Amino acid sequence: MYKKKLHHAIITLLAFTCLSHNVFADEIQLKKDHPHRHVVVKGDTLWDISGKFLKDPWLWPKLWGMNRDEIRNPHLIYPGDVVILDLSGGDPRLRLLHETVKLEPTARVEELAKESIQTISPHIITPFLTQPLLIENDDLATAPRIIAGPDNRVIMSPGTRVYLNGIHEEDGPNWNIYRPGEAFVDPDTKEILGTEAIHLGDLNVVRFGEPASADIHAAKEEIFVKDRLVIATDEIRDRFVPHAPDKQVKGRILRIYGGVSGGVAEAGPNSVVAINLGQQDGLEIGHVLAISRYGRVIRDPEYKPTGVVEQKPNLKELNFDVSRDENGAPIVNFAKEPVKKELILEPGQVKLPDERIGLLMVFRTFDRVSYGLIMRSSNSIFTLDAVQTP
Repeated sequence: MYKKKLHHAIITLLAFTCLSHNVFADEIQLKKDHPHRHVVVKGDTLWDISGKFLKDPWLWPKLWGMNRDEIRNPHLIYPGDVVILDLSGGDPRLRLLHETVKLEPTARVEELAKESIQTISPHIITPFLTQPLLIENDDLATAPRIIAGPDNRVIMSPGTRVYLNGIHEEDGPNWNIYRPGEAFVDPDTKEILGTEAIHLGDLNVVRFGEPASADIHAAKEEIFVKDRLVIATDEIRDRFVPHAPDKQVKGRILRIYGGVSGGVAEAGPNSVVAINLGQQDGLEIGHVLAISRYGRVIRDPEYKPTGVVEQKPNLKELNFDVSRDENGAPIVNFAKEPVKKELILEPGQVKLPDERIGLLMVFRTFDRVSYGLIMRSSNSIFTLDAVQTP
């Protein structure tokens, strides 16, 4: 009975849906050697399955006929399910057969709902989902902090009892330990977009109050007095539905993650990167962006100055102006609108075009920065490479 209800729910969710042009403007292109059916096995991802049928796997929501609500709440598919390519309606569609192939001689029980296949392999991005990694608006400055260790100990490690300036019971016992790291600086506007937080370890509060007591149970690096705390979260989003942004967005890769030090010089498939686009720019989880080699700025070899002095931007164009009070003293009036993300070229400079080299999918967003997983690349990817609506 459970099996029938489950498949009925899946088939209902995957029913044919007409999508408006502004949801997915790209045409579906099937691979020449695409199969007509695929039996889902453990370890499959939705991206992998769609890649067997599509030239561009990130367009699989359109191939499944998903509408906008289904994109926000994707369906569940399990090992043993049979995916078929349906060409009877003119437009290709993937759907599930009513039958299920038994991969093991065991009964299918309700616990399998926890083993449904995911869009992408989760092991790479899990640390970026469970830890803040980016702190905005100086949040660490006001966060709880370690004020002492045992016997004036300077360096704390797992098993150490530490004392905190104050944590209340309603905030819970589980906390991550952080230290401010490098600032994310926009490469074009030079604005500070946020501060990276270095995850040092985890602790459990054993006595609430001011001060509070806690035991460190995990440490990745040395922990000191004055290190800060952020509430640990158990919520992990493991379902991502790739789709293009509804508007044109363009940004840059700020950082590439990997290796012991947390940063590497270049990236390829399954690398995590930070980009200078976030919720403020309309970015959301699941957005797919094209990666392009950022065209460098050169000086036109035959450029000749015209003799006309270029007009410098006035104070208003520099995002502030100056007025005078009743005594004649200057008053600086800063504009509240954010600085536009655009490269300003000097006379004679030319920016070469960007060259597309890969795709990434956004899996976590902050106000002005996001994390993405590189899904495909035809060349090495570096910091400052461009990302944009595909």
